[in-house]
Amino acid sequence: MSAVTLTDIVKRFGSFTALHRMSMEIAEGNFVTLLGPSGCGKTTTLRMIAGLLDPTEGEIRIKGRRMNEVPIHKRNLGLVFQNYALFPHKTIAENVAFGLKYRSVPKAEAARRVSETLELVQLPHVGDRYPKQLSGGQQQRIALARALVIEPDVLLLDEPLSALDANLREDMRVELKRIQHRIGVTTVFVTHDQSEALAMSDLVVVMSDGRVEQIGAPEEVYNTPETEFVARFLGAANIVEARSLGADGGSIGIEAPDFGRLEIPRERAPKLNGAGPAKLVIRAEKLHLALPDATTEGMVSAPGVVETVDYQGQAARYFVRVGDRQLQAVNMIDERPFAEGTAVSVQLRPRDCAALPVGGKPG
Repeated sequence: MSAVTLTDIVKRFGSFTALHRMSMEIAEGNFVTLLGPSGCGKTTTLRMIAGLLDPTEGEIRIKGRRMNEVPIHKRNLGLVFQNYALFPHKTIAENVAFGLKYRSVPKAEAARRVSETLELVQLPHVGDRYPKQLSGGQQQRIALARALVIEPDVLLLDEPLSALDANLREDMRVELKRIQHRIGVTTVFVTHDQSEALAMSDLVVVMSDGRVEQIGAPEEVYNTPETEFVARFLGAANIVEARSLGADGGSIGIEAPDFGRLEIPRERAPKLNGAGPAKLVIRAEKLHLALPDATTEGMVSAPGVVETVDYQGQAARYFVRVGDRQLQAVNMIDERPFAEGTAVSVQLRPRDCAALPVGGKPG
């Protein structure tokens, strides 16, 4: 049974349509991320699952039960928001136990569950403290504990890491995934951060302007984008106007400016049919720079000149002139980065590329 099913969900605010016929199924125990820029509809979707907003059209089911008319307090959902929403006048133990009070859980059972959940989030000794005595990361863990202690059918997380600094956010990302794996709760996570989505998810739902652009496993949406929006939003991508020469067995021929004919694996161009205009997608980290006379087996190369260097410590992002276009390349640094003005060989492996039909996603 699916944990959450959305069927043809539409949400309008007056004349504005925030969500256009969204449908998806979330399997039991999966960690699913709604990913996209501000205003794409991801938080609106989460709030409708939670019961904080009613859909204008369509149906929401949780564990097979229709939820459209069911109020939030009867949905057995765990909610964690960006601002944590802890009660400042209650102790940590009282905060965590809050949801149990309204479920008529006996005191002894409630105390046991609070203790176990604080242990789960690795804060077993803070029960008698108050929120102001904890760091931001600790408060985030307590908000998560409060959502988990009720043993929810689904855990809903609305950008819970965005208020943390960069290093703590990375630590909490690992911790959150550890906890989700350990207890197996179905989780819907909202973020605009691509690295969070790719690192944490079983399934990523990429959204734009109230529509689903693509649903797939992290490596699928990253390596085989179905639209130009997905290719550009997930990491740094070079989108090059090219021409499809048609499929031949397990590959499809692409004629690319400066690089010539490339044989792309068929699975990396699933939406491309027949010959005609196409777009070649080259991830920046798959574009390798070498000295002009260097040759690498399996690589296709074109001459280029480094125009700008963005030094990033272990790696550098290069803006390289190849023919009449500028391409991005992100390469690890061995000793020192290439200097601006350096002539280089710009190399790629055809199997690392993807291809899209012109005009985006068919249908």
